[in-house]
Order: sequence, then C-alpha cells, then structure tokens
Amino acid sequence: QVKLVESGGGLVQPGGSLRLSCTTSEGTVNRYAMGWFRQTPGNDREFVAAMKWPGGSTAYGDSLKGRFTISRVNAKGMVYLQLNSLKPEDTAVYYCAAGAGLVTSNLRNGAAYDYWGQGTQVTVSS
Repeated sequence: QVKLVESGGGLVQPGGSLRLSCTTSEGTVNRYAMGWFRQTPGNDREFVAAMKWPGGSTAYGDSLKGRFTISRVNAKGMVYLQLNSLKPEDTAVYYCAAGAGLVTSNLRNGAAYDYWGQGTQVTVSS
C-alpha cells in the first residue's frame, strides 16, 4: 500500500517561500513518478510539477518553472516542492501524487496518477 503524507504548508506573505514535503511509504520514490498538484475551491485540480521515474526528468506547470522546484531524495523516501516568490494566486491545497509507468506526455495528467496524499494548505496573504 502506497502512502503519501504532505507537510510544510502554512501562511506566508507575498514574495515569501515555503518548502513542501511529501513523505512516502518505503520504496515509493524508487518505483513511481512523483507529482504535485494544487486545487482551490470550485476549481479543477491544477498540475504544478512532476518528476519522472526512472530518469528524473521534470515538468512544470505553465508559468511556474523558475519559481517552483521539485526534488526527490530516494534514500529518505522524500519528495519536495520548493515554492519561491509566492503570489496570492498560489493559494491552494497542494497534493502529492505517485504514478506508475508514467511517460513524459502524461506527467501533467492527474488522472494518470495512482496514489494521492491528503493535501497541505498554502495561503499567500499579507
């Protein structure tokens, strides 16, 4: 059973930074592509970032590359999402997801992922 637990969300001022963490069950990051998505009330889930397995190539949502960075530490079973230069429109619940056998073309598709965490709230406000 794959388990994903997000942490690190909170309240931050515009221009600030946060690092979100996704703790995974043993072996997950060595077998699955890992992604981050976000969602606000009444809106569809939005792709944020993903890292392919194997290989580690990354993909980012439109306009997010350069501000957000996904990384993975295999030995710790951890996936991170560094959020910099945060804007009020980045406010959302952020979800970690794991997907088996994903290729570059479907990394951005939430329906392609097999497992999801419960989410962590990020609020950007002064």
